Amino acid sequence: MRCPFCAHDDSQVKDSRPTDDGAAIRRRRQCEGCGARFTTFERIQLREMTVVKSDGRREVFDRSKLERSISVACRKRPVDPARIERLATAIQRQIETSGDSEIPAASVGGMVMDGLKALDSVAYIRFASVYKDFREAKDFEDFAGAVSEAGRDG
Repeated sequence: MRCPFCAHDDSQVKDSRPTDDGAAIRRRRQCEGCGARFTTFERIQLREMTVVKSDGRREVFDRSKLERSISVACRKRPVDPARIERLATAIQRQIETSGDSEIPAASVGGMVMDGLKALDSVAYIRFASVYKDFREAKDFEDFAGAVSEAGRDG
């Protein structure tokens, strides 16, 4: 594997173990060129998925982008990073097992919304503000009010 520091082509695996959720293998590597250490993750990919954007563009599904979006919504919230990882894994598996090779971005966003709703209400509202394209403070108020009402009812 190419070193991210010096671009040397060879590295040696020093340690290998499964992640906490068992969905990936974490490998500690050491570059044979510069001696730097870095970590890689190996994940199972059932098949290549394409996300269809609202404007019709197509992008290859990128798990890191999904995980980053969830992490941004959860920033400065008491959410364990392992739970973010598990949510991303669950969404990825749901997408991969859907039977379709293409999935609308809106469907992915809906899955994230569902997952965040169960994870953290503030993260849920943060994500919704982008996903639902809130334009004014009133949009936040209305949505947060609905979330608050649902929390009291359920």
